[in-house]
Amino acid sequence: MKRRLLLIFIASILLFTGCSYIEHTKGADPNSDSIINETLTKDTDSVNKNTSPVPSKTNGVSPTDSSKDIENYEIKDADQDSVTIVKVHIIDVGQGDSILIQSDDHYMLIDAGERHKGELVINYLKSLGVKKLDYIIGTHPHSDHIGGLADVILSFDVDKIIMPNVVHTTKTFEDLLDAISDKSLKITKPIIGNEFSLGTASFVIISPNETDYDNLNNYSVGIKLTHGDNTFIFIGDAEVHSENEMLRNGIDLDADVLKLGHHGSTTSSSDSFLDAVTPDISIISAGEGNKYGHPHVETLQKHLDRDIKLFRTDKQGTIILDSDGKTITTNMIPYIITGVDLQFYKETANSYNDSDSSIINEDTISNDESEDSKNIIVHITRTGSKYHRAGCQHLKSDIEVTLQEALDKGLGPCKTCKPPTA
Repeated sequence: MKRRLLLIFIASILLFTGCSYIEHTKGADPNSDSIINETLTKDTDSVNKNTSPVPSKTNGVSPTDSSKDIENYEIKDADQDSVTIVKVHIIDVGQGDSILIQSDDHYMLIDAGERHKGELVINYLKSLGVKKLDYIIGTHPHSDHIGGLADVILSFDVDKIIMPNVVHTTKTFEDLLDAISDKSLKITKPIIGNEFSLGTASFVIISPNETDYDNLNNYSVGIKLTHGDNTFIFIGDAEVHSENEMLRNGIDLDADVLKLGHHGSTTSSSDSFLDAVTPDISIISAGEGNKYGHPHVETLQKHLDRDIKLFRTDKQGTIILDSDGKTITTNMIPYIITGVDLQFYKETANSYNDSDSSIINEDTISNDESEDSKNIIVHITRTGSKYHRAGCQHLKSDIEVTLQEALDKGLGPCKTCKPPTA
């Protein structure tokens, strides 16, 4: 009898315990916030230990619902909300430069390509929701850099314009000055070592280091941008002379990213400059099939020799880099330099010599193949019988006209600077 009562007692305890457990399970909604929060809390603890990504609740789908595909989840690091991303857009404007830097809701535009690229740049900025530019930098007065800036300035609110202390006798430059005046803006001259903030990023002026150059390219405003541990250098068309000055001005040039000077020309990117910057990434902004042979084969070879990841707007379009302050990611895979590239650019280079490369500049030629001689700008003198590219050594006076106007005057092309003929 006692044995039977003992068995009944044990069975009752087991039955009561089992019922309580089943009741607790049924009474809890497996998709309830309490269960999800508990799961996320446990997973977040493990994240802090092993940095694995944690799925969060998305569109009403619980992370515990194993029937849902993982693509329905928002995957993020536990502290991602506190990370600020700085975006650098190397906008494809053909043979020219235009760079947008975005930090929080703060924006800086460096150059805007040729005049006929202004609308492209404006539309690109508007597509990103840009309403105001904290800074505009016009690196130097060549038209493939400042051409589109007049339209940009008239289309957006602008806080500060930074330009070098040099003037140019072209309509493109005059139009830019008119736009600046129309908006009642003032030009800030670049001073070496001056620092500026841009959202969570900052930048320092690294060039130009002098006030008098024979070549307009060397007036290029250069900056070093810093975001956390990530650094970027942008130098417009600064050539070796200006690069050497940057090497001597005491500012640390070591950087993760370098936007190559002068579209990858041999007039820039000296060995000593590349070795001081030691970039992991280089970017060339150039037009496909451009008439200057950019980028030059020597520049490509230097990148191969140093194993620098290269990106090119002429081959890949607009390049976008994201910096979280520690890591930089890109929207493209690096461009692979091949032997075919080297041979092609070596053959192209045969049509140029050293003097040509320093004379040719982008004020003098349209980069839109559909434009005719009425839109191509050339340069003449008051009494000469030839027309020229800007910067030609034979330009004793410099008068800007269209190619058609030059032809109507009976002028022929200069044999030294080889301006366009049609």
